[in-house]
Amino acid sequence: MRLSLVIKKESVDLEKQVNKLNNFLVLQKSIKIVLSLLIFGSFSQIKAQERIPFDQGKSYILAKVDVVGKISFNANTVVTFAGLEKGQEITVPGEQISNAIKKLGKLGLFDEISFYVNRVENDSIYLDLHVEELPKLNEVKIVGVPKSKIEGLIKDNGLTKSKVVNENLITTTKNYIENKYKKDGFFNTKVTINTVIDTAEVNMVNMVVKIDKGAKVKIKDIDFVGNKELKDETLRAAMKDTKRKTLITLKASKFIKSKYDDDLVKVVDAYKERGYRDARIVSDSVAYNKDINALMIKIKVEEGNKYRFGNIKFLGNTVYSDEALIGYLGVKKGDTYNGVLLEKRIADKSKPDGDDITNLYQNNGYLFSTINAVETKTANDSIDFEIRITEGPIAYFNKITITGNDKTNDHVVYRELRTKPGEKYNKELLIRTIREIGQLGFFDPETIEPKFKNVDAAAGTVDIEYPLTEKGASQIELQGGYGGGGFIGTLGLSFNNFSARNLFKKEAYKPLPMGDGQKVSLRLQASSYYRTYSASFSEPWFGKQKPVNLTTSVSYTSQFYNNFQTQKVDKSRSFNILTLSAGIYKRLTIPDDYFGLSQTISYQHYDLHNYNTGLFTFGDGASRNLAYTIGFSRSNKGVNPIFPTYGAEFSLVGKFTLPYSYFNGVDYATLGNQEQYKYTHSGASYVGGNGVMVNDGDYLEAVPSATNPTPSSVANYQDAAADPAKVDQEKYKWLEYYKIKFKGDWYTKVYGKLVLRSLVEYGFLGAYNKDRGIIPFERYFLGGDGMANYSMDGRETIALRGYPNSSLTPINDKGEPIGATIYNKYSLELRYPITLKASASIYALTFLEAGSSFDTFKNYNPFALSRSAGVGLRVFMPAFGLLGIDFGYGFDGLPQPNGTLGSKPNGWETHFIIGQQF
Repeated sequence: MRLSLVIKKESVDLEKQVNKLNNFLVLQKSIKIVLSLLIFGSFSQIKAQERIPFDQGKSYILAKVDVVGKISFNANTVVTFAGLEKGQEITVPGEQISNAIKKLGKLGLFDEISFYVNRVENDSIYLDLHVEELPKLNEVKIVGVPKSKIEGLIKDNGLTKSKVVNENLITTTKNYIENKYKKDGFFNTKVTINTVIDTAEVNMVNMVVKIDKGAKVKIKDIDFVGNKELKDETLRAAMKDTKRKTLITLKASKFIKSKYDDDLVKVVDAYKERGYRDARIVSDSVAYNKDINALMIKIKVEEGNKYRFGNIKFLGNTVYSDEALIGYLGVKKGDTYNGVLLEKRIADKSKPDGDDITNLYQNNGYLFSTINAVETKTANDSIDFEIRITEGPIAYFNKITITGNDKTNDHVVYRELRTKPGEKYNKELLIRTIREIGQLGFFDPETIEPKFKNVDAAAGTVDIEYPLTEKGASQIELQGGYGGGGFIGTLGLSFNNFSARNLFKKEAYKPLPMGDGQKVSLRLQASSYYRTYSASFSEPWFGKQKPVNLTTSVSYTSQFYNNFQTQKVDKSRSFNILTLSAGIYKRLTIPDDYFGLSQTISYQHYDLHNYNTGLFTFGDGASRNLAYTIGFSRSNKGVNPIFPTYGAEFSLVGKFTLPYSYFNGVDYATLGNQEQYKYTHSGASYVGGNGVMVNDGDYLEAVPSATNPTPSSVANYQDAAADPAKVDQEKYKWLEYYKIKFKGDWYTKVYGKLVLRSLVEYGFLGAYNKDRGIIPFERYFLGGDGMANYSMDGRETIALRGYPNSSLTPINDKGEPIGATIYNKYSLELRYPITLKASASIYALTFLEAGSSFDTFKNYNPFALSRSAGVGLRVFMPAFGLLGIDFGYGFDGLPQPNGTLGSKPNGWETHFIIGQQF
């Protein structure tokens, strides 16, 4: 017979069993050791199957341990992990065997661990270690949730192939999923996990996870007890994330324990803001009502007495006087006590660039300063405070380094840094540097977080490292669509981190020379009858010494007449536009260095050949547009240019041409008036008033007097004078106008990641000479997505969602838009980021907009607005730029020829956004 010692671990984690039993004596009672001894020869005096007590084991020399059972591990490795070695002295039964089981159990790899005594020879013992491996995971199937959620659940729980499947994995997975959905308000979530043996694989199982979320549990009511000074509505409003279910509740009514705990603190803060320093939560309860599937929350408060600020004394301040600090604190004796405000005025943790005393010191070099408010006396309803300040030594920037800029050259980043080695520490400059780097567009702004290194209070120095995460800076635009009677294709390339100086270096092409922060854009748009080519170049540091942005651009547009009915293109009838521009933008230092001045010179040449289409009143001839544009702007929005969370941007831009009518000698009051024109007939030509020869049927200028006119010559002259094409050709040889535009753009963090964008715009197009009038070029076209396709008249498209493109523009008697000379627009937009990763930034939005446009200032009515509302989504990918979609509802009708709005609301409109940011 076989001598055997059997110790078996059932399908449980032995380590957990050991922890529960807590000590070895209890473990002894739970492990049954059966020692069957059948002695041959000299051991015949001991009876077979005799049970030996655990504390009376016999010592042996371990001769060998054979590992048996189905395992994939090396046998020697298993024995080593068990802590057993050949030749060691062991006691059977004894502590070494128990420890071996513990060690193997801790690995979490085995379902069964059994020791058998194989045989005993003299004082040597041979053991068999029988182990059964736990099964490993092959496939996971999750049912009961959308397919889009499955991958995330698998990843979050680490359910990868070949993962050991034990009770701990199953329990952990079950608890995680249930808790996850409970956080989303599904308190009745039930998760069932089953494992099925995979017959195609050895020791592998498939896992089936069934999820039953059940009905979503809302918060039915939040009831307050003990509150007399503050109403329930006030306290509920203080709870930002825990809301009861009502018809007007914008935030989801769900219970999340961690956020609920934070909201309880906000309830106390609501009291502290109103003078109730001693307010506290006495008790709270959250009860689930199965009958109505809802939560009932009851919160008992103790309000305490209302206090006011007493004497406020500053201690330790030498840099700033008491008077200066009191003014900065914004709190004076007699004010209602506000503990929350006091904390923010000392150190506003919600705003790194806050206007508080801590930042006042840190912006002046006192990195090591500490400021604390301490209550010193409470008398009646008054609380005295001491503001204790430890200023410490002035700190200086020592080493400033950047990391992570693998493609962008160092000088491109270093020239944007406001923190310079050797200068006094300044927190404001540190935050400004983060903004400037983020505004470059070459790095992920969400990951720019300066690291403080080698902070030495004794030496008064600190090293700053800016870790950067580079993102794609080049973009491609590829579009195709059917419009205007034919297919229109667009190809655009933008290289936003170009390096012109490396154009002739072969090794720099990866695939193009990059890294110097310059921008090159190339664009081609074409159809069967239309072509436009454009190119631009921008150097942000022209001259290398100061941030002076130089931009140049050139474009050429050629269009042939296209008969939309026959789809035939007539190349003998054409319209060409050449555009050249050059401009500079210079950062100013007065009033502050957020201001900038831009100046641009632009020239456009319109050339028409037999192009009588109604676009202009003349079909042959040319117009020229030479303009000077000057703009003042201020921008401190940041940090992320795609999703700003604070700051504002203002701009006032004027565009001007020369006042040609004041020196070209043309009387525009009489131009085109037949009664003012008379000719002197002289053969085949006429002599104008300034001695200029003109042929029959032509016109240049008014003739002050004439002699012997013939009836035929006068008729010819009158025909020429009455021809609007010739009149307009004279008017628009050189375009004469001025434009003024104002834009204000604010970004305010409402709560958490929710950001409010507020926008106002005004535009006006005027004329120097009322007799010459306002040109039909350069006008404003309001409505739609704001996407500017090719335009032959220099028009400016203004977005107003919820209406068709350009539909909110004045129209003529035929219902054709003629463009506006004045417009106004207002917009409110709530934005919430879904993800702001460098690979793709996505945010959702909802908006309210209103605006209007008019043909003359005389008809301007700032209160006659077309209103809209809607929702949208924006996706920014470095390779393709900004993409988006909006669904807007227009509450008002479209403009009518008589200048009124239609009575029927426009309704829903869908807008696709490509490369345009509202």
